[in-house]
Amino acid sequence: MSRDADDLDFLNFDPDFNSPPVVAVYDEVALWSAMFGLLLLEEVPLANVTSVLDVGCGTGFPLIELAERLGDRAQVHGIDPWSGGLQRAAEKIAGRETRNVTLHEGSASAMPFADATFDLIVSNLGVNNFDDRTAAIRECRRVAKSGATLALTTNLQGHMRELYDVFAEVVRDDAEASKRLRDHIEHRATIANVRELLEIGRFTITCVVERESVMRFANGTALLNHYFIKLGFLDGWKKVVAGNEREVFARLQDRLNTIGELRLTIPMAYVEATAAE
Repeated sequence: MSRDADDLDFLNFDPDFNSPPVVAVYDEVALWSAMFGLLLLEEVPLANVTSVLDVGCGTGFPLIELAERLGDRAQVHGIDPWSGGLQRAAEKIAGRETRNVTLHEGSASAMPFADATFDLIVSNLGVNNFDDRTAAIRECRRVAKSGATLALTTNLQGHMRELYDVFAEVVRDDAEASKRLRDHIEHRATIANVRELLEIGRFTITCVVERESVMRFANGTALLNHYFIKLGFLDGWKKVVAGNEREVFARLQDRLNTIGELRLTIPMAYVEATAAE
């Protein structure tokens, strides 16, 4: 089959997350974080909250929105290791004149806060992205007051299952790639492993809300060339088929294109827990 070289141009995507153009455009691909952040904003407790921490606050959503919904009676802090994202968040805070937000550059595994500082800790999509999930949750417990609320959102296993089913079929004859794909899929959270993670960190789950959304694409080519898909997922997919990217992605794109419109399931969860005494 002949193929235009530009068909697989998406494989050359290699963003510098601290470059001004990438940081500036990042806000325009917030549809992903918005699905989860809006779920968090629907469920998170707001009454009697005075000291808040957003772990993995990125470019400021839902950090700034939460701060404004709480009002000046609450002091809201955001922490993230991504300097470029924090710079963008600072610009938005200044532009919106949000007075009750403070930003911190740092790791979720070693946070620069005193013990028992916060009565509410939130994290939108942080669980799957922490370098050390266990250490991050233990740090959250350290800086949480006794009885404080931890509220997080996460996507769950089963995420984009329609895509991963086709991906698995494409690499089924490659045992190593098939294993890497399974590991990639199983890296995502389940309610059971989130519960275990929080219990190890001395939190007790009090509420779980599960929901599904759908992301639609006209075809596989549109999916694989979509900016956020490239930004958030392509690098991990390339690692699954390391050394054989062009052949595998050409086949994957062709297989997806035979389906026509793609409807990808996005399972979401809001998990709320209380810091144990």
